[in-house]
Amino acid sequence: MPETGWALALLAAAFLVTLAGTRAFLSFAVNRDIVANPNFRSLHRKPMPRGGGVVFSTVFLALLIGLWAAAGPEEALMRALVLGGAAATLAGFVDDILQIEAVAKFSIQGILAAWVLFCFGGAPLLDLPWTPTWVDLVISWIALVWLMNLYNFMDGIDGMAASGAVFICSAAVVALVIAGGDGLLILILGLLAACSLAFLVLNWPPARIFMGESGSLTLGYFFCVMIVSTTANAQVSLWTWLIAFGYFAGDTTTTTILRLVSMRTWYSPHRSHAYQNLARIWGSHLRVVLGVSAYHVLWLLPLIVWSNLRPSIAPLAAALALGPVVIWTLRYGPRLSSS
Repeated sequence: MPETGWALALLAAAFLVTLAGTRAFLSFAVNRDIVANPNFRSLHRKPMPRGGGVVFSTVFLALLIGLWAAAGPEEALMRALVLGGAAATLAGFVDDILQIEAVAKFSIQGILAAWVLFCFGGAPLLDLPWTPTWVDLVISWIALVWLMNLYNFMDGIDGMAASGAVFICSAAVVALVIAGGDGLLILILGLLAACSLAFLVLNWPPARIFMGESGSLTLGYFFCVMIVSTTANAQVSLWTWLIAFGYFAGDTTTTTILRLVSMRTWYSPHRSHAYQNLARIWGSHLRVVLGVSAYHVLWLLPLIVWSNLRPSIAPLAAALALGPVVIWTLRYGPRLSSS
């Protein structure tokens, strides 16, 4: 773990290099026609440069490689982050350019989820009573695949996925600090937050660039790694992660269940999440992102602090994190959508 001065310098470098790289990539994407054209799912009226996530993902990976080479810390963690992260970034960027089929995307996510579990010894995330280990392992694999999809689902309006990444990283840092946790993990999460924040400068409503699959898939993958690593070492609990993902998990899971029970083609592309419907109805991405950010900071963050100071109430805190989002999605989710 670098000294404080070096750590701050790395954070500043992560932010500045990502910001400069994203600005450069914006022009490159326009010139090479790497753009998202308006369609029935989009909430934009003109083509937008996409694939900007490749910049913050690559900068983050380069910093991780530097840390790994300099100190050789936590072999399993770095192997999972660097090798799997590179594969996720590459696959996501190929998708941004060529539009990979859904079956291929799912296969890639499944392989990445299996790689995460393999890197940490094949131990499941959960140890459920009265179930054999292999069942727990399958459930863990499904949960990781779902998390990668979840992050993709939340990249539907300007600033949503990037601002969420900044919050989730910051929330995990708070939990680690309360627990007197690992300085290396705090630095890694801080670097991911800095890279995401720099991208957010150009992705904030009204966005000038989209992160695309190279950003959303990679962020989802990075969070899978951090969840498995921190829970395996009893550094951050699954309850804390569930609270941190409270809005994202509540919206996507409730939306998917509602579509599953009400539509024959529930798996088809859509824009029926509550946050998408409200952005469309209000005519404002900014208003929705500010509202979700307020929910993160004013509601979820206190719940994280409370649950880490009093671990016995963590299940209650998780219910309080998810409950309002479920109700919100029932009211403003698929039932208001035309798709």
